[in-house]
Amino acid sequence: MDIQARSDQLSNLIIGAAIEVHRALGPGLLESAYEECLAYELQLRNIAFGRQVPLPVVYKGVRLDCGYRLDLLVEDLVIVELKTVDAFVPIHEAQLLTYLRMRNLWLGLLINFNTPVLKRGIKRLVNGNPNGG
Repeated sequence: MDIQARSDQLSNLIIGAAIEVHRALGPGLLESAYEECLAYELQLRNIAFGRQVPLPVVYKGVRLDCGYRLDLLVEDLVIVELKTVDAFVPIHEAQLLTYLRMRNLWLGLLINFNTPVLKRGIKRLVNGNPNGG
């Protein structure tokens, strides 16, 4: 299975897990609570992931730790950024696209748990030019 097909497959599994969390908790909690519960849900489904994965900035060939962290990195293929906001704003998409570019990954998910129907709070973003992806 190629990287894009596996990433697509993972995104469906991640969205299913997020829907399960949202169904149980509903909107209104802190982002950290949803992250904890989504991590638990992924663990139950035997999906490998990292939480709060450091994302160094490479500037002029030098790796700098600027404090950026990925909420979830699933199987080193899909970045998941969690939000609890009234609505996505352009900076949310720009941030995830930059993270994808910096990690050289193809697919990312923005998930906003602060919505009555989670399906309306999910954005799937694709990096148009990852190396090898």
